[in-house]
Amino acid sequence: MAERKACLVDVYDTLLSCDFVAHRAELPLLAGLSAQAWGASYSQLGPALGIGQLTKAEGFEQILREGGVEPRPDLVRAMVDQDREMLLRSARLYDDALPFLRDVRARGIKIAIVSNCSEHTRDLLESNGVAELADALVLSCEVGAEKPAAQIFTYALDQLGVPARHAVFVDDQPAYCARAVELGITAVQIVRGEPDGKAPAPGTTVVCSLSDVAAMF
Repeated sequence: MAERKACLVDVYDTLLSCDFVAHRAELPLLAGLSAQAWGASYSQLGPALGIGQLTKAEGFEQILREGGVEPRPDLVRAMVDQDREMLLRSARLYDDALPFLRDVRARGIKIAIVSNCSEHTRDLLESNGVAELADALVLSCEVGAEKPAAQIFTYALDQLGVPARHAVFVDDQPAYCARAVELGITAVQIVRGEPDGKAPAPGTTVVCSLSDVAAMF
C-alpha cells in the first residue's frame, strides 16, 4: 500500500451541515418574487454559479430581470449580503471536523478542502477555522470545475504536490468517490446518520465519522 501523504476533504455534509431553507424563503421575499419563481430561476443558474461563470450578484440580477423586477444595485447588494450572512449563520461544523483536521495535520499529512460551492464558501471556511488548518482551498467556483470532473481533483493534487496514489479523498457522494478511485486516489465515503440508499462506489471505504478516517493515516 502506498504511503498516504495527503487528504482531500469535502465540505458540505462531510465537515459541516447547512440548512438552506432560509435561503429559499428569505431571498425570494427580499427580491419580491414567489418562492416558485425564485427556485425555478436559481436552479437554472446553479451550475454557472458553481463553476464561477456567474457571480452571485450577476446571478441575482438575472433572476430579478426574469421575474420582472428592476435589478437595482442596492437591491442586488442587499441580496448578496443576505445570502452570505445566512450561509454563515446556518452552517454547523460536525463535532469531529476540526479535531480530524488537526489530527491529520499533526501527522504531517497535507490537506486540501475540495468543495462544489459558490462564492461565499471561502468566507465560511475562514470564519469557522477550517481554512487555517488546510494547505489549500480548492473551491469549484474558483477553479472552474465541479466534482466529479477530473480537473478539480488534479488541481487539488497539484496544489499539494502529491501524486494520486498517495492521497485519500473523503466525501459523502458515491459518484465523487467513484471518480477519485478512477484517478487512483483512495476514496472514503462518509455516511452520517441513516444511509440514504445510495450504493457505495466500488473500491470505496465507507465510514460514519471522520475519526474513522484519521485512523487510516
